[in-house]
Amino acid sequence: MAPPTPKPSAPQVQFLTVQEEWAGQRLDNFLFRTVKGVPKTHIYRLIRSGQVRINKGRAQADSRLAEGDVIRVPPVRHADEAKTATSAPQAPAKSFPILFEDDWLLAINKPAGVAVHGGSGVSFGVIEQLRAARPEARFLELVHRLDRETSGILLIAKKRSALTHVQNQFRERSTGKTYLSLVKGLWPANLKVIDTPLRKYLLADGERRVRPTNKDDAEGMRALSLVQVRQTFAAVPQHGLPATSLIEVTIKTGRTHQIRVHTANSGHPIAGDDKYGDFDWNKRLAKHGLGRMFLHAWRLRFTHPNNGQSIELLCEPGNDLFNPVDTPRTAN
Repeated sequence: MAPPTPKPSAPQVQFLTVQEEWAGQRLDNFLFRTVKGVPKTHIYRLIRSGQVRINKGRAQADSRLAEGDVIRVPPVRHADEAKTATSAPQAPAKSFPILFEDDWLLAINKPAGVAVHGGSGVSFGVIEQLRAARPEARFLELVHRLDRETSGILLIAKKRSALTHVQNQFRERSTGKTYLSLVKGLWPANLKVIDTPLRKYLLADGERRVRPTNKDDAEGMRALSLVQVRQTFAAVPQHGLPATSLIEVTIKTGRTHQIRVHTANSGHPIAGDDKYGDFDWNKRLAKHGLGRMFLHAWRLRFTHPNNGQSIELLCEPGNDLFNPVDTPRTAN
């Protein structure tokens, strides 16, 4: 008779000590990173039930951690882990073109079509792929976000202190985030400041959208964009393409879809924008080879969190962005 198969050891209570790089982090975000393969809903249940504790006391999901805190994590059921393993694929390790890196920060050139993080039907994004590619990294967190369809500079913190420092600069509007965009029509030379509040809403299928509103709308968020025309292009009637403008947009607030909604609301939608753009125009652009939205995070200015030096990063657009009006192409 074969010997009985040994049963897997039962999960044990864990006591995790918060290191310097996690000081200031929310409890739920800390657990998402440290307790692998567990659904977020289950982690929230454990917190609400009081099974997760900070220094032996009950805690909330948004409790902020301090260096040296001891987190009690209860045993996690293997059934939950197995279910997650089959339903949520692990992020593949992937590197991206590096624009800047030191012990504090990492800046990459994010390609269009890739989400910056998992969620909302996306299993994983740039940050999960970077963590998989750098398993030795103790801390990697997004300093800011870019739309999935937007390419260009994406800044990632390698220390908690760096994350807090640069995010504070964003909140205080002391940074400079400038995008390049090709828009329909000739942008008015006197339209240099767009200060139109934006309000989020959901479509019937649950998709998130944004619309302009007025300053009296309690749910509207102030959104400030500064526009400078870099170059204009005449129409090409034989290709059915109108005049266009290549503009630089510096955002002083980081609202969802801010540039896309501000330009569209001004009567100059972004080329290739499938949410707020001119859909007939987009089809004509696609026939000439422009297969994506023309929005690129081109320049980022901020103060280094360690030495206080002024940093300016530049990332020129790739070959997938061109002006079909100036150089019409035929799609393959």
